[in-house]
Amino acid sequence: MAREIERKFLVTGEFKELAHCHTHLVQGYLTSGRNTVRVRISDNAAWLTIKGASLDGGLSRYEWERELNMAEAVELLQLAEGALIEKCRYLVDYKGHIFEVDIFEGENEGLIIAEVELQSPDEEFERPEWLGREVTGERRFYNSHLRECPYNRWNDEMKK
Repeated sequence: MAREIERKFLVTGEFKELAHCHTHLVQGYLTSGRNTVRVRISDNAAWLTIKGASLDGGLSRYEWERELNMAEAVELLQLAEGALIEKCRYLVDYKGHIFEVDIFEGENEGLIIAEVELQSPDEEFERPEWLGREVTGERRFYNSHLRECPYNRWNDEMKK
């Protein structure tokens, strides 16, 4: 089982011209809570992912992932709890790190979050100028939470 270490940030500036690719993602959660089970479909691939509880204040958690065939993924998405999460993901290489920038759609439209995966919790990286406030460990920004409480239902205080 792998340990995922990542930091999350709101995005406050332009980044699209720096992206080397993008893809559309649809994902649903079969279970959520302490551990989550997710099905994700991208443009032409699908995965089943199990994530453990957050550790280190939300900085890391255990992750297990396996590729699915498209028919299996579509079938499993029908079992998803709550709304599906839809987003367009842009990959941006910046000074030795790849930032995954998600522009959310549907009920989460208006929310843009960047994540950077790290090799260790204390790994240093340079922040691009388009990164805003860090939201690592803030549950309301987790995809599993956004399906229950979408961004378009947040008040102005929650969006800050």
